[in-house]
Amino acid sequence: MNDLKAIHVVYAEWCPHCVPTTVEPMKTAAKELGVEYVPHDIDTSEVKTADELVKKFGDWSPDYIIPQVFLEFEDGSFKHVLTGYSEGVPYTKRAVETFLASRLYRDLKSSRAN
Repeated sequence: MNDLKAIHVVYAEWCPHCVPTTVEPMKTAAKELGVEYVPHDIDTSEVKTADELVKKFGDWSPDYIIPQVFLEFEDGSFKHVLTGYSEGVPYTKRAVETFLASRLYRDLKSSRAN
């Protein structure tokens, strides 16, 4: 597995799917993995970077769903790991929990421990 460099989160401060549902756990995950946490608030100048990230690697539509979470690796590659659910905050919360319990996340943690 490539070395993880950062966790990127595309979000908005006003969005309950984002803050605290996704943002806080991803900040904690980045800290736990010893990598950079990179926020992209769509209501700031970060919107262009957020749009590019979602267009290239995420679930793109002109009115895309937030939050979206990406892993950035040292070789410059990105992996999209999560998109929020418009059905309700509990669904997004469950998606965050599922990612944090996933084999991918466990493998990232174990590779950082070695």
